[in-house]
Amino acid sequence: MEVILLERIKYLGDMGAIVSVKPGYGRNFLIPKKKALRATDANQKLFAERKAELQAQSSDKLDKAQGIYAIIDKNFITIIRQAGEDGKLFGSVSVRDIADNASETFSQNISHTEILLEKAIKYVGIYEVTIALHADLHAVIYVNVRRTISEAEDAKKEFLAPPAAKKN
Repeated sequence: MEVILLERIKYLGDMGAIVSVKPGYGRNFLIPKKKALRATDANQKLFAERKAELQAQSSDKLDKAQGIYAIIDKNFITIIRQAGEDGKLFGSVSVRDIADNASETFSQNISHTEILLEKAIKYVGIYEVTIALHADLHAVIYVNVRRTISEAEDAKKEFLAPPAAKKN
């Protein structure tokens, strides 16, 4: 199935590119999410007419993403969870938990679909998590998962100022 991309999509192409995708990906994701149109003659003409408008929208999205990036990049969020003595959580921290906490902490609208996390967090610790704010812009936040607020504050201090190496 051939589609016309209405925005830049990583690993696929830039806005306006006509690319071949699997039918399910096109019908079930790209077209319903308004990220692409079927590559018909009528849709190519429609895209040509709307190209300037789509570029302006893309530019606005990038500007908004840069504003959010300036606020959240390299900052911490703290998530308090119950855990055993070995540091294993009772449950896990998912992308939804991170998105909700980050949205509340930074007073920004961050969707769980923007969080790039390979697997759920299952141990206490400080984790580096990438947030895809725009196809061209990714921010990194530190997720501090601890049992208590005081533990989280101590861990954050230690992370920011690691102890000096011991001299023999």
